[in-house]
Amino acid sequence: MGTDVRSRLRDERGASAVEFAFIVPLLLLLLLGIAEFGRAFQVQATLSAAAREGVRTMALQDDRTAARAAVRQAAGSLDPAITDAQIAIPAVCAGRPVGSTVQLTITYPMPFLTDLFGTGLTLTGRGVMRCNG
Repeated sequence: MGTDVRSRLRDERGASAVEFAFIVPLLLLLLLGIAEFGRAFQVQATLSAAAREGVRTMALQDDRTAARAAVRQAAGSLDPAITDAQIAIPAVCAGRPVGSTVQLTITYPMPFLTDLFGTGLTLTGRGVMRCNG
């Protein structure tokens, strides 16, 4: 009687190990997906904040160089860093009617940590503000 119980427990342990082996890759994929989504969410929030800082500088100072510097400073935690080519400021405030707005757009190619979900995403941060604050 004791031998039957031990044999059955051994068989169940083997079945549990096989089931665990099937589930582990799915759990790892889920964990990596959560990490990638969390990072993309954090990068998007950083881009939005950087665009807001840059457009505020542009609206108050009407200086594209200062606005780009404000964007790079606000997004200093991003790796790879934002370049001037990724920051678009289509118009300046000078010579525009009262109440006009200025817009700043950041286009950022965010690489994934792993290549399981592709090579990366292109995220965009956009800010709009009335000229002269």
